[in-house]
Amino acid sequence: MSSPHVHQAKSSGAVQSVDRAFDLLEALADADVPLALSELAQQADLAAPTAHRLLKTLLARGYVQQTEARDYVLGPGLMRLGQRATPPLASIAQPILAELERISEETANLAVLDGDLVAYVAQVPSRHRMRMFTEVGRHVLPHASGVGKAMLACLPEARVSEIVGRTGMPRYTSSTLLTESALFSDLRETRRRGFAIDDGEQEVGVRCIAVPLPGIASPAAVSISGPAARVTDARGPMLVEALQAAARDLARLA
Repeated sequence: MSSPHVHQAKSSGAVQSVDRAFDLLEALADADVPLALSELAQQADLAAPTAHRLLKTLLARGYVQQTEARDYVLGPGLMRLGQRATPPLASIAQPILAELERISEETANLAVLDGDLVAYVAQVPSRHRMRMFTEVGRHVLPHASGVGKAMLACLPEARVSEIVGRTGMPRYTSSTLLTESALFSDLRETRRRGFAIDDGEQEVGVRCIAVPLPGIASPAAVSISGPAARVTDARGPMLVEALQAAARDLARLA
């Protein structure tokens, strides 16, 4: 189960052609299937001639490629950029996340605060066939995710207010927190108990427990997520203990 792509607000000083090129790349990433020029232009809200001109440049740089049917897909050039953009912590987190998955039998995630958004940077999927995941590299809003709330709880309330003022607090489910006062109350409880909970706030029937990495300069958090039927209150103490151990180990590597 994946979360929708979230765009950050575009800067008033943005270069239009660069913005449009990224719109094309993100439309391809969101589609997960090859797209014809007309489909891709529509997805990116561009005129077909404009999309075609930009795609010629992206093709030449290897950031997109064409199938035999002349449809467009993401190209291998992005892999090189992605590998270089991976936070150092993510590249060494896999063994710790694998151990967390072994203990919890649920999907283990590492996320960082990327501007105003939460970015998932490493993951080990659950062994169960029914499992929850958000693709590495995806961004979500912080107010409706366990890792987001774990990181927001480490920030001054004034900064949290600035962040949600820019991102908004859209409703995803009937459990989503929709006001700053509700969010601040949740964050105070998160600080008191030492972990955050997303109880169906992003996806109905999905629970996530998250712990921030202690004592590091940039906010980061580790979490487990799974069906609410498995991530129960009864398992909570064991899951939190495993998460806190993983957070300490990751913080030592940061």
